[in-house]
Amino acid sequence: MSRNLLLLLIVGLGGLGLASAFTVNETEYAIRFQLGRIVKMDYQPGLHWKLPFVNNVRKFDRRILTLDTAAERMLTSEQKFVNVDSFVKWRIDNVENFYISTQGNELVALNRLEQIIRDGMRNQIASRTLVEVVSEERVNIMLAIAKAANLATIEFGIEIVDVRIKSIELPDDVRDSVFRRMATDRQKEANLLRFQGREESERIRSDADRQVQIILAEAERDGQRNRGQGDAQATAIYAKAYGADEEFYAFYRSLQAYGNAFGSKQDVLVVDPGSEFFEYFGRNEGGN
Repeated sequence: MSRNLLLLLIVGLGGLGLASAFTVNETEYAIRFQLGRIVKMDYQPGLHWKLPFVNNVRKFDRRILTLDTAAERMLTSEQKFVNVDSFVKWRIDNVENFYISTQGNELVALNRLEQIIRDGMRNQIASRTLVEVVSEERVNIMLAIAKAANLATIEFGIEIVDVRIKSIELPDDVRDSVFRRMATDRQKEANLLRFQGREESERIRSDADRQVQIILAEAERDGQRNRGQGDAQATAIYAKAYGADEEFYAFYRSLQAYGNAFGSKQDVLVVDPGSEFFEYFGRNEGGN
């Protein structure tokens, strides 16, 4: 065998070997076909072999993929338009069903998936009011869409991992009217709160005035009672003191009268020196 023929044989065998080998990554599914018929699809990552010219291999991404849908105008249950922008996280769950239903064309799968998500989104938005759509109900909307979409995509070998609404906005021709209505509603609510506040204020003020009158009346009553008790005690003390030493008590009362009568240098008092008022004024220890 000549050297050139040997070299040609080696090159042919090398090419045949390369045509017989293929690799599968961790992020890929692989399907081996034999004359257009699926013969194997459960390949593990690594190096594998096939028959050249008889078998062919197609690979599909097994990672979680993203479908970013365009914003679409939808109607709420109260016939209000909203612009809904969302995206979907999905992956191939059954590569055989995926290939059979889409002929391995990812674009076909995306078109079908987008239509399913749009229909589900439209149904969920149409069953809720505008307030519910923009509130915490958004979470329930996303969960319901994902659940319904998973049921619809089983035949395509697709699993919906998550559905997310990026934004829900009012169209420009609706936003102004909604804002005006919201402002009117808030004004009505504010007026009602002010009225209720004034009503409560008047009630509190009236109750406070009533409490003040009650407190003052009770204080006056208690004061009168205490003054009466004090006067009675003072009278009893005076009577007891007078009874103990009548002469001293009369003298003490005369001193108080003198002090009150002559309390200022400018005071002028014309009184008969022999009157009862001066009974103790000139009396000494030995007598009158």
